[in-house]
Amino acid sequence: MGVPKFYRWISERYPCLSQVLKEHQIPEFDNLYLDMNGIIHQCSHPNDDDVHFRISEDKIFANIFHYLEVLFRIIKPRKVFFMAVDGVAPRAKMNQQRGRRFRSAKEAEDKIKKALEKGETLPTEARFDSNCITPGTEFMARLNEHLKYFVNMKISTDKSWQGITVYLSGHETPGEGEHKIMEFIRSEKAKPHHDPNTRHCLYGLDADLIMLGLTSHEAHFALLREEVRFGGKKAQRACAPEETTFHLLHLSLMREYIDYEFSPVKDKISFEYDIERIIDDWILMGFLVGNDFIPHLPHLHINHDALPLLYRTYMAVLPELGGYINENGHLNLERFEKYLTRLSDFDREHFSEVFVDLKWFESKVGNKYLNEAAGISAEEARKNKQKKQKAQENSISLAALEKNEDEVTPKTMLEDEPEDDDLFETEFRQYKRTYYMTKMGVEVVSDDFLADQAECYVQAIQWILHYYYHGVQSWSWYYPYHYAPYLSDIRNISELKIQFELGKPFMPFEQLLAVLPAASKDLLPKCYQHLMTCQDSPIIEYYPPDFKTDLNGKQQEWEAVVLIPFIDEKRLLQAMESCNKGLKEEEKRRNTHSPCLMYWYEKDVEFQYLSPWPEKFPAIERCHTRYKTIPLDAWHVEITHNKITKINKSALYFCGFPTLKHIKHKFYLRKSGVQVFQQSSHGENMMLEIIADENSKDQMVENVASLILGKRVFVNWPHLEEARVVAVSDGETKFYLEEPHGTQKLYMGNAVPPTKVAYVGDKEQSMWVKEVQGISEHYQRRKGIIIHETSVVVYAQLLTGNRYQLNQNGEVYLEKQWSKQVLPFVYQTVVKDIRAFDSRFSKIRTLDDLFPPGSTAFMLGSPYYGCMGEVHDSRDVIREGRIRVVFNIPCEPQLDTLIQNQHKYSVKYNPAYILASRLGVSGYLVSRFTGSIFIGRGSKKNPHGDHKANVGLNLKFNKKNEEVPGYTKKVGNEWMYSSAVEQLLAEYLERVPELFNYVAKNSQEDICYEDDIWPGEDENGAEKVQEIVAWLKAHPVSALSRSSCDLQILDAAIVEKIEEEIEKCKQRKSNKKVRVTVKPHLLYRPLEQQKGVVPDRDAEYRLFDRVVNVRENFSVPVGLRGTIIGIKGATRETDVLFEVLFDEEFLGGLTIRCSPARGYRLPSSALINLSHGSRSEMGNQKLMAIVKPQPAVNNYNSYASDLSSVCSQKVHLGGLNHSPRSLFVPTQQLNGRQHYNLRAENQGNSPQKGSFLSGNQKNKAQSKQDDEFCSIWQSLQSSGKSHHIQQNMHEKSAVLPQEIKLGTGHQFYKPGFNDSSFKCQQRKQEPYKK
Repeated sequence: MGVPKFYRWISERYPCLSQVLKEHQIPEFDNLYLDMNGIIHQCSHPNDDDVHFRISEDKIFANIFHYLEVLFRIIKPRKVFFMAVDGVAPRAKMNQQRGRRFRSAKEAEDKIKKALEKGETLPTEARFDSNCITPGTEFMARLNEHLKYFVNMKISTDKSWQGITVYLSGHETPGEGEHKIMEFIRSEKAKPHHDPNTRHCLYGLDADLIMLGLTSHEAHFALLREEVRFGGKKAQRACAPEETTFHLLHLSLMREYIDYEFSPVKDKISFEYDIERIIDDWILMGFLVGNDFIPHLPHLHINHDALPLLYRTYMAVLPELGGYINENGHLNLERFEKYLTRLSDFDREHFSEVFVDLKWFESKVGNKYLNEAAGISAEEARKNKQKKQKAQENSISLAALEKNEDEVTPKTMLEDEPEDDDLFETEFRQYKRTYYMTKMGVEVVSDDFLADQAECYVQAIQWILHYYYHGVQSWSWYYPYHYAPYLSDIRNISELKIQFELGKPFMPFEQLLAVLPAASKDLLPKCYQHLMTCQDSPIIEYYPPDFKTDLNGKQQEWEAVVLIPFIDEKRLLQAMESCNKGLKEEEKRRNTHSPCLMYWYEKDVEFQYLSPWPEKFPAIERCHTRYKTIPLDAWHVEITHNKITKINKSALYFCGFPTLKHIKHKFYLRKSGVQVFQQSSHGENMMLEIIADENSKDQMVENVASLILGKRVFVNWPHLEEARVVAVSDGETKFYLEEPHGTQKLYMGNAVPPTKVAYVGDKEQSMWVKEVQGISEHYQRRKGIIIHETSVVVYAQLLTGNRYQLNQNGEVYLEKQWSKQVLPFVYQTVVKDIRAFDSRFSKIRTLDDLFPPGSTAFMLGSPYYGCMGEVHDSRDVIREGRIRVVFNIPCEPQLDTLIQNQHKYSVKYNPAYILASRLGVSGYLVSRFTGSIFIGRGSKKNPHGDHKANVGLNLKFNKKNEEVPGYTKKVGNEWMYSSAVEQLLAEYLERVPELFNYVAKNSQEDICYEDDIWPGEDENGAEKVQEIVAWLKAHPVSALSRSSCDLQILDAAIVEKIEEEIEKCKQRKSNKKVRVTVKPHLLYRPLEQQKGVVPDRDAEYRLFDRVVNVRENFSVPVGLRGTIIGIKGATRETDVLFEVLFDEEFLGGLTIRCSPARGYRLPSSALINLSHGSRSEMGNQKLMAIVKPQPAVNNYNSYASDLSSVCSQKVHLGGLNHSPRSLFVPTQQLNGRQHYNLRAENQGNSPQKGSFLSGNQKNKAQSKQDDEFCSIWQSLQSSGKSHHIQQNMHEKSAVLPQEIKLGTGHQFYKPGFNDSSFKCQQRKQEPYKK
């Protein structure tokens, strides 16, 4: 399939289809299927252009394991995880595989040749031959063993893999990966108890997965794929999966868009309009523009608007057909013929254009055109063209198709002058004959030949339909030509009898010989290799060392037809026959078909699973995996049993599976330049226009407020997200919730929210107008949705996840957590009153369930803030609402001195005028040359063509808001430059002073021209420009990575110093443990149900802050500590990312200005900020990192502006910024020290809970095991803190000042349990004084 083109085309035509995957918005899926070959290729040869790239096999396997872990972790399937590697393919696919492999071998050879000619030295190790990713090679056999090992390892060690069934369909199981997956889905659907609401996610890069997903007719089906960037240089996919942006393409929306595309035909057909049948026909039309099994029809190219033509023709002809063409995978030949006949007008139309051009060309060149019959003069051709245009108007143009159904057809119109018509038809036939003679090498284009072409093509379409709907119907059938016939020649097909013989799949070695070029002969067993290279081999002609390719109307080299002979199966098998006896035992084992494996976890099974590569991967000491084999035909479903899933979607909304149904709108196609892939689209977009509510009362702000204030709604239609409404405003009046600080309550049913009304000031009024403009522009430019006039803006907090809470009876329940940040949404895009399906019911009901012994928990109170601990048996204290935990207290590096001296190590940046004065040029030139400068061909008065060369240094990108670390930095709106830029400009200035002079004199010109800069007769401007471009390309500056201007970072030199401090700290090796009984609201347990919840919402992040990772089953080990070395701001607080340098390296670690494998980027939901804990404890007196001011996280302060709780800048309201989570509660300050109370227990002294031991008793009570525990009393004494008894939380929250944070909304809510639920807390005692 013209893969990237098709994907891009539908994404631009239907703008809401694709959604960037954000961690906190991933829908819940039951089944995840991986088409593995894309992953194998990505992990083994990510960049074929780099001839120096080498990779070891263990690194490839480790990369694949890591990629699988990341994909599993993103989607978290509930029931099934299915990994499918391509096995032996049907013969029809082998032609394409053969072409691809021949091409890739040749390209690799050419690239190496070029590199050697340039004098480059290549590494001595052999390069990875990607052709080994073919069933039956040694590499694939080893990979298969490692994948089995990986599945056993994950099921035995990772909890999230233990509740599901894992299938591994390896390279030994015949069939293409995605088709093995579809076979599984079909067999599941055929089961009597199949749940029609099963939610499927299929990962893969092929556009034909869109077709496959739609053939299932399942309602909840999404495709996961890496982001593809179009335009500019060949995109390099980021190697680390964590660095990759993933997209979800929702087939639920695709189905609705297809419905809109074909809705004009609804009222014109006499039979029932059925969207499922329309989708089947849509899939059939997609096959006509080419796919992996047949060549595309002549001149029918996606980027030349072939698909709209197919759709228009279909809508014009459908009313006459009496039914649909594709009947659940069976081709209705009579209807198909009528459709093709109408479509064949396109051939004539295309020829008429070519014809006139050829006549003109001939008149200029005087050369005879290929056709003998081309003696007609250009005059007659012109007449013909005018006639054609008239004919064309009512044959193919949309208006005629839809309105003038009764008009004369082109045929009757042209019969006025039969001679002209005959001449045109003769020409046309001759033109097609030339195509068949030159492309297919036939000497006589007879009627029999054309009938054979038509039959072959229709047979191919039917085979493909079967393949997609019912599985392989013939292993041996294939399309025997490199080119397809003309549409107008596919006729008289309605009587054809199409039958297939199933046959059986090739064996792996047979496929290897059939698809590999001689250059990859080493991938075959020795005994077959001579068949590809020896001149006397009976099949030597199948392995041409050199071959031609034919673009055949395409533009990209990879789309070209590879002209190599098709393999003759019989001859191939005969030639192999005599060699088979030379196979070794191991090779015979590789040359077999094996069944798919199904794995699951069983607690009672335990054995040692040996590693396939002990030096690289450890054995699994305690393996708990069971497996069984699934016979090869177990999932085969009879053609007649393939059924359609019927489902009532309007009844229940499945979160994360978007639908357009919730808001009234109209739709139409229009060229609106919607930006889907960072650039405006060229074709038509399906625009959605929201229909305004007739009832103006419903749009009045007070009515809206009474309807939704304090309630949950869904925002961001059509990709709905749940949110809690905290204010509504019409730009003049605002209604907002008046809640106590930190409350985030939903007012259900008839509960009346505490509401306040305020009139909006001028400043806020203009802010309101700006917000509305911004939102409507985003909807129209990015989503293709027109939202019209906005009367009410809704301010809401998005759902971030769920957190465990405790009610009055001591029962645990899940409570929704809302973001602190308040964002504006326009009321007409808000959806209310829908029933949403939420399966995240909690199995955890009590404190015992929440904190079972042995589970991991993190401390959110002080001291020990952020320490990781293990829960111990708490039965004796749990009734008092306490949990016993043993915490590890690691040694922390001292970064204070480094923070004070950071200026010594960081890169210095200066404004442009300082560089300019040093270089002796103007500030304008510094600014201009560090950006982009375009030089055109010719002169301004006489430009030659559109080609422009960019000779700027490209060190700053205003539009994309990106800078180049170490060279440029944006502070506010001003650009700053480092001394490296000064050196670069000095060198540039020395090389081409005349360019600088010209730009200085002509500052108002956007484009300079080479002949104006170098006007002299003897000067060659074009050569000069080429020299500059070559110099810039060769300069290291061209390879520098950019980063967002919102990113605050520590330079590499400082990061190195931090690493040194951490090494010093490791030398000290002090790791003490303490045992404490803690109130549950001060503990954080990393649980999947809480996904997206921030452990401590009061924490503020700064550069140099020490943090700890609290996410389990992630690349970063849980409990690993690190230091923040970068902060990437974002409009939404959930999207803010922190670059962390971790204290140890780990598998899957990234290299971010630091030692290898120690960096990672994480959101705040994955971290607890240790430094925030220290700051809270020290009363915020601690030294702060001095960094450039962080841009406000959002610019939506309008809601907050009249709430006293938000100021426009950071304010400390004096005193201590104390966390109510602390074990200690301050009463008053004495000499700047707080008085605290703590409940702790020293091991072995449980009877004295709550009281402290005197030093004397303590010494007596100490036993050997006490040595490893350090008494809390001592740690408190040594830090000079006294203590007092815990007070009721409600009292203290009223007294304590809070720290106000910049631009993150106004809510300060304390996560965790509601403290008042414990009776033991209500005892108030006098503070204990020293």
